[in-house]
Amino acid sequence: MTDQIPVVVAGALGRMGAEVIKAVQAAEDCQLVGAIDTCPGREGEDVGLALGLGELEVALTQDFEGALCLASQQHPGAVLVDFTHPKVVYEHTRAAIAYGVTPVIGTTGLSPEQLQELASFAAKASMGGAVIPNFSVGMVLLQQAAAAAARFYDHAELVELHHNRKADAPSGTCIKTAELMEELGKQFNAQEVEEHETLEGSRGGLRPSGLRLHSIRLPGLVAHQEVQFGGAGERYVLRHDTFDRAAYMPGVLLTVRKVRQLGALVYGLERLL
Repeated sequence: MTDQIPVVVAGALGRMGAEVIKAVQAAEDCQLVGAIDTCPGREGEDVGLALGLGELEVALTQDFEGALCLASQQHPGAVLVDFTHPKVVYEHTRAAIAYGVTPVIGTTGLSPEQLQELASFAAKASMGGAVIPNFSVGMVLLQQAAAAAARFYDHAELVELHHNRKADAPSGTCIKTAELMEELGKQFNAQEVEEHETLEGSRGGLRPSGLRLHSIRLPGLVAHQEVQFGGAGERYVLRHDTFDRAAYMPGVLLTVRKVRQLGALVYGLERLL
């Protein structure tokens, strides 16, 4: 197909990166043109063979900027899908914009200040992009339900549960959910007693709005979130569970297909639905 979307995947050998490569390879309107990973001893190996997918004629590389430069020169309109590490996500996003490769960022850990800086940088470059804390449509629906419920409840706490290889806490998805609830401008969880933690952090992370965020990390988990609301004589619980990373792929492909039409860097999958 001559109108295929060229896609470069960063974090290609990771759990999410591998799923993205499978999804891109299966999508008729997408073409895998680059695979980046910190892969000592595997430089130049065919990524398809490395992942057990058969030969894809795309070689693994550790050279992030080199891969972006090559993609921008040989594949105009290329999109970067990044699932790497919070320590490098800001530099990766900025580099993609600088090379004219549209970023789709699934790596969480960007601060509000970094997001604003990247949005300004993208605007100066006349480029769009997307930072997506969670690619699950079900999670977007949970977040919208939580924002609606926040109008009626003054007490709420959020709990997110992930596998123990997740580096940042709380998750970007959990933070995004809290931000949507806070758009009402109200205060939550007015104190009725003077609390004392015998173990620091037992009550979770406290946001200025009064919302508390709790993080659990255990092997066997994938990605799960609860928003618990309390009222007189009742508890209202919203929960979303991800059991397989394949659940994120429709959202990833949706973003890849729409991101080049954006005139700005956007935050959240709901901006694309």
